[in-house]
Amino acid sequence: MEYKSKPDNRSDNADKIQDMINNTKENIKEAETSMQIGNEQQKQNALEKNQRREESLSALESELRDEQSFNNTND
Repeated sequence: MEYKSKPDNRSDNADKIQDMINNTKENIKEAETSMQIGNEQQKQNALEKNQRREESLSALESELRDEQSFNNTND
């Protein structure tokens, strides 16, 4: 029995990455809102999470540019 790998389908990668970016931005906003009512430990945790989210956003935005470039050259 011979196994064949699926072909690389990158047609919707840019859309998926954009959704992740939007979700991450929404999570940042929600965390900022929760920081206004939480105790000091909760505020610190939310702040640390948002810092990681900001780093993720940079990486996602770079990946989105790469996908958009790939799609533009392969259209």
